[in-house]
Amino acid sequence: MNSFQHGNTGEVLRKIFLSKTVLSRLILINTAVYLLVSLLNLFSWLFGQQNSELLSSIGQFLALPSSLGSLATHPWTLFTYMFLHESFMHILFNLIMLYFGGMIFLEYLSQKKLLWTYLIGGFSGAVFFILAFNIFPVFGDSKGIAFALGASASVLAIIIAVATYVPDYTIQLFLFGRVKLKYIAIALIIIDVLSIQSGNPGGHIAHLGGAAWGFVYAWYLKKGNDFYKIFDGIKFTGFERKSKSAKFDTSRPKTGRPMDDDTYSKKRAASQHEIDRILDKISRSGYSSLSSQEKELLFKTSNKK
Repeated sequence: MNSFQHGNTGEVLRKIFLSKTVLSRLILINTAVYLLVSLLNLFSWLFGQQNSELLSSIGQFLALPSSLGSLATHPWTLFTYMFLHESFMHILFNLIMLYFGGMIFLEYLSQKKLLWTYLIGGFSGAVFFILAFNIFPVFGDSKGIAFALGASASVLAIIIAVATYVPDYTIQLFLFGRVKLKYIAIALIIIDVLSIQSGNPGGHIAHLGGAAWGFVYAWYLKKGNDFYKIFDGIKFTGFERKSKSAKFDTSRPKTGRPMDDDTYSKKRAASQHEIDRILDKISRSGYSSLSSQEKELLFKTSNKK
């Protein structure tokens, strides 16, 4: 019973860029950095400077270098690279994936978990990128000049994490119909593996690093081990506790005893599992085979959509 709901475009954009949520802030930061770099390029061009020179300077300061020597003098690039994009299509694709992947993530897990998955997933992608360029001989000639940039590793970490946490979550895809999230995740990983020999091997390796973290984190989270508990002492202010959007309803219960994030997530996942079981029963034996309790649950769930 997972579905997308269409809303007013202006309202959707307002929620994406102006709501006080982690997802909104991540999208806003990525957009702001891209616009700032683009404006600097424009002014550079207007004053007769070569855009490539400016991009090279920005890249050397913020993008992730493959050389260990350069990394030692620019350690901040392990995180800044995941907010830097090379082209409009690059950032557009990443932000679309971040938005939809992030909204599904927030249906089951908290905003703090989304933030840490983005940051640590990006860090994991950086580690994979650096290790690959310093271990495999094929990258020997480009080790000193190759850089990584973009949010792709972070975005893939989020998508793979939620696909691991709720693998049977289904979404409606144009031309493909209803597809389970686990199959989309598998397809994305296969595409990256098969694309390593393309013109951007380092980028695809970084993607796999992000995916690896997303899988490991969600796998252990389902077993009751939350790696992010070590960050509980770090407080974030200015974020809404609720994550409502025009696409998904992710609000917490408004009455009763407040639940912590883990309790809420487990209850939400259990409810979705029950709905999936009922739908499977309908497909096998028909609607008439449902008990009165199952029909009531199905009715209540459909009214929430």
